[in-house]
Amino acid sequence: MTSAQKKILSYCLKLLIVGLAAYFIYKKLSNHQNLREFRELVKSLSALKVYATFVLLLLLMLLNWLIESYKWKFLISKVEKISLYRAVESVFCGLTWAIFTPNRIGEYGGRVFFLSPRRRIQGVVAMGVGQFAQMVITNVCGALALLWFIYNFNPLNQWLFIGVSLLAIGFCVFFLVFYFNIRWVEKSIKKIRFLKRYKRFFSVLNRYHQKELSKVMRYSIARFLVFTLQYILIIYLLLPEIAFFKTALMVFILFFIQSALPSLDLLDVGVRSLTASYFFGFITTHDVAIMAAIALIWFINLIVPAIIGVYFVFKLNFFGNRDS
Repeated sequence: MTSAQKKILSYCLKLLIVGLAAYFIYKKLSNHQNLREFRELVKSLSALKVYATFVLLLLLMLLNWLIESYKWKFLISKVEKISLYRAVESVFCGLTWAIFTPNRIGEYGGRVFFLSPRRRIQGVVAMGVGQFAQMVITNVCGALALLWFIYNFNPLNQWLFIGVSLLAIGFCVFFLVFYFNIRWVEKSIKKIRFLKRYKRFFSVLNRYHQKELSKVMRYSIARFLVFTLQYILIIYLLLPEIAFFKTALMVFILFFIQSALPSLDLLDVGVRSLTASYFFGFITTHDVAIMAAIALIWFINLIVPAIIGVYFVFKLNFFGNRDS
């Protein structure tokens, strides 16, 4: 294609992405019962406390995605050097793409199109390492929290509980061992005939040694703590009688279940609300408040960043890195 044709096609693709994101966001927000219920619930609370909590949640959201940007910058440095600002651009752009794609798959495209064309597939692999680190901490904390839940709210026969505990511990160990030996994936691909042709794309995995993987894990743990704190703050605002540690453990379970279910970002607020309502039902009868809290976190963590990301969509260059 000529340069002019590429520009026209690129502009059309950007408009399509923004249009899809705007449509999905509008459809969901125009009829969201849980958000309306949240507004009703906070009417009886101190306005200062409500606004302070809301501001804290927004600041934590920004901190969360800033940490993710640092993590992405570090991960992609093994493929291509980018600035922190470029990392922030790509992270928010990816969130706009993720809003209308199943299992957030669009987030990969939103990020790697900020890279040089030759390095985009390796960029997907590098991003996969970061996503896997996040999944490891989610699964480990979730599995341990489920053991606490079973022990306290759904007691099993002693030997059965021991068996379940050993299974959960084995599950956690497997994920941790596999993560810190992520290079096994590249070695396995070399042994599979029809995948050998793609081995050069996975060679980037050999560049992540335990030191680098430990740093990525620390970023992932920091993010996990930030969005756990968000849930604790909003639930404490609505239901201050629930102990912090119980809220945290229930949130761990919520993340664990959420990560195991395929969904669309705009639809998974329903999955989160139902899951939270069931598990929190063991420690409180205020299920409406729980679902309203989950809806607000969903709005702040996914909808607001997706709206911010619209600006960065127009900075994409589908046919080449701007600096190359």
